[in-house]
Amino acid sequence: MSADGQGTGHWFDDDAGPVVRPYAMTRGRTTSPGQHRLDLIAVVATEPGAGDPEADPTLAPEQVEIVGLCRTAPQSVAEIAAELDLPIGVVRVLIGDLVDAELVHVTRPVPPAELPDESILRDVINGLRAL
Repeated sequence: MSADGQGTGHWFDDDAGPVVRPYAMTRGRTTSPGQHRLDLIAVVATEPGAGDPEADPTLAPEQVEIVGLCRTAPQSVAEIAAELDLPIGVVRVLIGDLVDAELVHVTRPVPPAELPDESILRDVINGLRAL
């Protein structure tokens, strides 16, 4: 029913534009087959040997755009989601599919727990200065 109380058959707002549910882009999936742990700051880069993604009919338009974004410069998962204006969960699934297709690779940041302790680094620097 419209605002004036008459049924016009429109159930959406014309100003909203086309509406595609996120699950439609991922075919209802919340993970990719070889789901990789994709942190928001994980960096995605196009594989050097990746061909033209537009020539691949199996790729979604969003996946083609991700490959294009990462071809010019590596992007974080958060940057890709912001650029495409898509939810992080959808972008993670799309990137996971691209990793499985060997079109992109992901570099994960080193977890803070695995970084060397600051005191060890200071001892190394002091040892080098002593040489």
